[in-house]
Amino acid sequence: MPHRKTILITGASSGLGMGMARRFAAMGRDLALCARRLDKLEALKNELEQAHPNITVAIQPLDVNNYEQVFEVFRAFKAELGQLDRVIVNAGIGKGQPLGTGHFHANRQTAETNFVAALAQCEAAMEIFREQNSGHLVVVSSMSALRGLRKNINTYSATKAGVAALAEGLRMEMLGKPIKVSTIYPGYIRTDINAQVKNAPFIVDLETGCQQLVNAIEKESAKAYVPRWPWAPLGFAMKVLPLAVVKRMT
Repeated sequence: MPHRKTILITGASSGLGMGMARRFAAMGRDLALCARRLDKLEALKNELEQAHPNITVAIQPLDVNNYEQVFEVFRAFKAELGQLDRVIVNAGIGKGQPLGTGHFHANRQTAETNFVAALAQCEAAMEIFREQNSGHLVVVSSMSALRGLRKNINTYSATKAGVAALAEGLRMEMLGKPIKVSTIYPGYIRTDINAQVKNAPFIVDLETGCQQLVNAIEKESAKAYVPRWPWAPLGFAMKVLPLAVVKRMT
């Protein structure tokens, strides 16, 4: 398996992105970190470089909904670091309300950020990987992608199903080639995005969740449910159980 030395992470100023950055830094990887909040990126860069003085941490402000900027930032990281070995498409939001309740703007924002912006990130990453003829694209989906879900997470689950399908199509195209594509399906990991969720079964803390995310990403499997227990068997159940049963579960 190739050694992925230089790793780009979007949405790196908080949550899963920040947690993964800390774990990869501890492993001696060079990082390209981007997010909207430059002040938080600067603080994270200082923290990581002080703790791990042998690594390089490059940062760029990025609003993933500015699609042209996505391409510019990815290319700038490539120019600065020489190569991008892995890109983790992680940036996303969890806004949403039941359809037909007057909150189209929130659902649209979730759809654009979690799917259209993810498409831009995949496009920008694949441009670089095709030029290099190598790379590992990691798309962070969600356990909610496995079935259509209701109410506030209806749009969110649909976007995560969309990016999972996008990644699978890319993976099919890249079979037998030196570009790998992985889809990660996190269960409940404690972050700001789910801080208000009342029903969060089997939730794990951020540090535990990010360590398991990194472990799964390092294996470069086609798909990974994180944490594997209990989400791998639950994922199978979610895909085959009747909709009325899934409704009670969620």
